Amino acid sequence: KAVVSTQSGHYGRGLCSRIAVARPLIQPLATVQPLMVRSLHSSPVCHDESFEQAAKFIGAGCATVGVAGSGAGIGTVFGSLVEGYARNPSLKTQLFSYCVLGFALSEAMGLFCLMIAFMILFAL
Repeated sequence: KAVVSTQSGHYGRGLCSRIAVARPLIQPLATVQPLMVRSLHSSPVCHDESFEQAAKFIGAGCATVGVAGSGAGIGTVFGSLVEGYARNPSLKTQLFSYCVLGFALSEAMGLFCLMIAFMILFAL
């Protein structure tokens, strides 16, 4: 048993000489102050025309990246034609027909990229 000490006197006996009576940990509701409540405010979404125009320009710029690939492809085709001429001049006509086919396919890819870029800018 422990000895409990209050202002009015001692109650009981035990190992400890004095144990003070603790206050309650929970305060009454009347003394509890309300917490600060933060509300989330969001502004309405503005569909400004400048954002749409900027998105069109970014999309058109991304679509025209393929034109660089077309230029690299055309350079590779004609570089290979010159190399083929140097190795075997007797296949000149056949190599030239393959070169024209490669040029046409590579140029078509570049034109498709430009077409998509113009569609993004002017059709949407």
